[in-house]
Amino acid sequence: MDDQETNPAAPTALVTGSTRGIGKAIADRLRQRGVHVLTHGSGDGPAGRAQLSADLDDPAAPAQLWSDALAAVRAAGGKRIDILVNNAGLFDAAPIDLSDIAWLDAWDRTLRINLSSAAQLSRLAVRHWQEGGAGGRLVNIASRAAYRGDSPDHWHYAAAKSGLVAMGKTIARHYAGDGILAYTVCPGFVDTAMVGDGANARPDIGAAADLARDIPLGRVAEPEEIARIAAFCALDAPESMTGAVIDANGASFVR
Repeated sequence: MDDQETNPAAPTALVTGSTRGIGKAIADRLRQRGVHVLTHGSGDGPAGRAQLSADLDDPAAPAQLWSDALAAVRAAGGKRIDILVNNAGLFDAAPIDLSDIAWLDAWDRTLRINLSSAAQLSRLAVRHWQEGGAGGRLVNIASRAAYRGDSPDHWHYAAAKSGLVAMGKTIARHYAGDGILAYTVCPGFVDTAMVGDGANARPDIGAAADLARDIPLGRVAEPEEIARIAAFCALDAPESMTGAVIDANGASFVR
């Protein structure tokens, strides 16, 4: 863990899905702000560079990830995880003409990775923060799809992200008295491999280069822009903002 021994007073964050794209940008931004960051990946490809590996499609993985993260903190001389950023996500298509079993399998996998694993980690974090008595901050990376919906092939993705928003609001409402604060960021399209791959597979959008036509700002967001918002929520947002949902979609959807 980065420089834990030289600055033990600095907060520690666990950022899921942090080997590329938005997650990597968030991890980098938090480090720039002096936070000790534990990175996570699935173990595939670039995720092999993560400090912690866990396949969140496995129902047992979130608990093991949390345990491994705490062990890493304590091995480096720290005591607690102060910030949890639920960023890991999956954007696979599930056309309605799939077989019943294939369609349900796609739903189950997307919900496990995008919602259930975040819920498991959030539960463990809330209990950790309650036991420690010092509170903590939860930042969920959801999506514009939570409010606007998504393509005909991505019902499950929109539903999972909507659930993430509702979960964050519920945590904020019920645990603020324990010093536990929860914020949610809802990006639109962001210049990442996930969006590029998904756009190229979506007939309603076409190639990734066509994404900007749907955005009044005229471009997709950069990962660093979302990272700045996430870091603000993790470190600077006033306590009274707990429960807030922050949109970052170039005015492509305005609530």
